[in-house]
This record gives sequence, structure tokens and C-alpha cells, in this order.
Amino acid sequence: MTRQILVTSALPYANGHIHIGHLVEYLQTDIWVRFQKLAGNRCVYVCADDTHGTAIMIRARQEGRSELEVIAEMRESHLKDFTGFGIEFDNYGSTHSDENRALCAEIWQSLRQADLIVERNVERFYDPVEETFLADRFVKGTCPKCGAEDQYGDNCEKCGSTYDATEVINPISTLSGATPVRRESLQLFVELEKLHGWLNEWTQTGGHLQEEIANYLQGHFLNDPLRDWDVSRPARYFGFEIPDSPGNYWYVWFDAPIGYIASTHQWCKANGEKLEDWWKSDQTEVHHFIGKDITYFHTLFWPAMLKTAGFNLPKKVHIHGFLRVNGEKMSKSKGTFVMASTYLKHLDPAYLRYYYASKLSSRVV
Repeated sequence: MTRQILVTSALPYANGHIHIGHLVEYLQTDIWVRFQKLAGNRCVYVCADDTHGTAIMIRARQEGRSELEVIAEMRESHLKDFTGFGIEFDNYGSTHSDENRALCAEIWQSLRQADLIVERNVERFYDPVEETFLADRFVKGTCPKCGAEDQYGDNCEKCGSTYDATEVINPISTLSGATPVRRESLQLFVELEKLHGWLNEWTQTGGHLQEEIANYLQGHFLNDPLRDWDVSRPARYFGFEIPDSPGNYWYVWFDAPIGYIASTHQWCKANGEKLEDWWKSDQTEVHHFIGKDITYFHTLFWPAMLKTAGFNLPKKVHIHGFLRVNGEKMSKSKGTFVMASTYLKHLDPAYLRYYYASKLSSRVV
């Protein structure tokens, strides 16, 4: 029987170029999609640029350009690199699209109606040099759980713990290098704990996740009450303003995964298809390919959003590890960081495609 399969890769951020570490995921996904099509299955592969957030806003200001100019340039660069490595998307969209804005509003309204949204004033880090509140990923410091240095403000890559940015020891702003200060702002949260029982069942049964990922979630998050998920940012912020909360914007981790659905919607409109047949039908399998650093978002927050709004849940979230050089992450300072465009100037992309295909497996390695 022919299967109908929708496939996504994590959305590349529009503030940086593609490097060969990123390509682990896109080549893995492209190879998997090609196999499904050769097997006779109906398989559609969508992706998009992740375009919102503080970093884009700051870069545009520093370069004297608009955010739209910055993301347009990066989209062209990303597509050139992907094409150079033979990666074929059925649609490559953008989170800064009319389709995404409308879908964000639809899913947000579902969360409101389900009584999952709460508002309260909280302390967050503020960059006194760039004069902006800092997204968690723009705070770095020492992990408050295991003491590992040079970790991001939302999770530790060494021990896997998550925490508030304000818990980081010796924090610095990655935007300016300044020491951030605490300031109070109104934030909107999703009360994820209300879906704890359902999330426990979904992650631990049905084969949606690799065994080691299911065990990791059980051991690190699901044994305790789930933290409320902070889904807003105050102005100034480049993104979509929340319709029923003027002056607040959806945090990038709210609108980015919704970009999967928006990109599918664009493909549907171009091909005479119905979005409901791909995201609200038990005839469609949804498969996400992501790196292990964004496991938390794709296995807890994202399923909660989809469940509440009545969209298809992923049949499988395929999670891979990082590309390492001599056992360590790629590093510009150590000379082990290679851009996709640099590789294409010197070597045949087929070599890297084959190498990744030969090394990747169903395990998180």
C-alpha cells in the first residue's frame, strides 16, 4: 500500500550560513526522502528559513539594512548551498510569511480556548549595550546544574539540563559581550503541566521516538512537574505581534515549528492540494528530522501545540547527534569549522553525501 508521508528538517536560522555540521541533517533527510520516493510512496519534503528573533534585528541594525533585506539574502545563500549538495525540497518557505502568521494565530487561539495561557511579570536578562531583552540562546555562561562552561541560557549541551537564563552562572550577552542585567517584563506562558499525562503517554509509547530519547525525557523532565513554557517577547523584537497582547511578540520557538505547516500550506496552494489532507488526516505520516540539541522543543512543546490545535502529531521524530572533529564540536578558533560553500569550492559533494550516509543510523550518535 502506498504511504503518504510529509517530511521536515529543522529550519536553518537566517542569521548564519550553512556549514557541514548542519548538512548532517539535511543530507540524512534528503537520502531518506529519496528512498521513500523510489519505494513508490508519496513523499513531500518541506523546510523553511527560521527568520525571527533578536539576532536578526540586531544584525540588520548594525548593517544599516532592514530585517527583510537580511533574511532575503540569507535565503538565497541557504538555497544555493542546499542545491550544491543535491538537497531537493518540495517547498522551501519562510517563517516570515502570511501563511505562518495566520497559522500562529489559529494555534494560539486554540491554546487560549484550552485555558493553557497564563500571563505574569518575570525578571529576564536585558543587554544594556544593545538595549534589548535577550532570548535565552543569546546568553552564555556556566551551567547551573553540572558546572560546564560556555553553555547557552536555555539548556546545557553537556548534561542535557534545561533552566532559566537567569540561573546561568557568570552570564554574558553573545550580542555585545556585556554582562546582562535583570529587568522585569510581562510574559505569556503555556501551562505545559496540564498536558503532562498525555505527553508522558505519547513519548513513552507508540514508537514515536528512539528508545534513548524516550528514556532521556522520562529521566530528565517527565518525572517532575513540567515548567511553564515562555512563549512571548516584549518589544523591540523582530517577529509577529500577538494579536490579543499588543506590545508582545511570539517567541521564535513558538512560530518556528509552525513554519513546517506554513511551508506545507504553500506547497498545497501551488499544487492544488488541501492542507487538511496533510496535517489533519490519519492517512498522512509526519516525520521530523532534528538534531538532539532541540529535542526538548520537538518532543514536548511541539506535540502539545499540535494536540491542542487538532493537527497531526508526528509519527516519528528522527533525532541525530552532532558532527564532531577529533571528538569535539567544530570550532573556528581550532580551524575545524568548514562552511558548505567552502567545501563546494574544493570537493565533490557526493563524497560528503556518501560519508554521512555510511555513518548515520537510527541511533542518536
